[in-house]
This record gives sequence, structure tokens and C-alpha cells, in this order.
Amino acid sequence: MSRGARSGPPGDLAAFYAEQFDRVRGSLVLFTGSREAGEELAQEAFVRACQHWEKVRVMDAPGAWVQRVGINLAISRGRRLQSERRPHRRLRDDQAAAPSDPGDGGELRRALLALDPDERAVVVLRFYGDLSVAQVADVLDIPEGTVKTRTRTGLAALRESGVPEAVALVDEPVEEQSR
Repeated sequence: MSRGARSGPPGDLAAFYAEQFDRVRGSLVLFTGSREAGEELAQEAFVRACQHWEKVRVMDAPGAWVQRVGINLAISRGRRLQSERRPHRRLRDDQAAAPSDPGDGGELRRALLALDPDERAVVVLRFYGDLSVAQVADVLDIPEGTVKTRTRTGLAALRESGVPEAVALVDEPVEEQSR
């Protein structure tokens, strides 16, 4: 290899990516309601992990760091899109009229999208990301009590939505929800 030439990323980065990408992408698809946006945001989160790999690799929970970066990117993207669409005031009409793919959990996605972004982040990480209250608190850098409050209010809103998949999620046994 010539001097200054770079080989590929370290093997542990590739293994980390292979292990974590589907979970991060899935969380972001649920968070944004869009497969394309979730995929794009997950890729961007892993680009940032690659850029900071020397620091990320020694963290206690590098997967949680990437989840946090992805959620932060999604929130920023959502705010940017909202401000771009504000003059047109058609955001709700566009979302209501958008067709969903059969079997894609469209009703559940719409119910999740109706949640406040902070509540949605907690619900998605807790129940799709399968993280404990402590892990979600660490990922989002918020107190555990805030995670519990956002979980409770988010699940209450999902229950009120009447969407069968959302109600099934909410009505899981308590011991499952208290991870």
C-alpha cells in the first residue's frame, strides 16, 4: 500500500454497523413515518459515527449514541420541513391524503406522527428500539422521570387514537413496559 493511502474502516466499525443499522433505521422510519427519510437519517447518523469513530468506539453504548444522533437529525429535519411548509398551511392535508403501503403499519405510523416529537422519540426507542427507561434517558440525555412521563403521555395518546396496533402496543403487560 502506498504511503498516505487509506484502507477501509476498521473491522469493528463494519461489525458495529452490521449489528446496529437495522435497529437505528427502523427507529427512524417509525419516528419520521417515512422509509426514505428513516434510511437517509440512519445513513447520516452512521456517517457521523464513522467521522468520530475513535471516540464512539470506546463509549459504553455506541449504539445509543448513534440512536441519539439519528433522533436529533430527525427532529432537526422535522423542524426544517415544518418551517418550509408553514406558509402553505397544508402539512396536515398532505399527511392525511398520503396513501400508505398495505401492511406498512400506516395507521400506527400516523398515530405515532400525531405525537409530540419528544414523546414519539421516547415511545419509539422504548418499544421498537427495545431500550430500558435508563437507556432511553441516556440516549436522549434527559432524566429517567422525563422518560417515564413522556412514555405515559405518549401511550395515552396512542390509546386514544383507537388504532388497533397502537392500542395493542399500549395494552402490553406492565412488566413488559417497565423494562
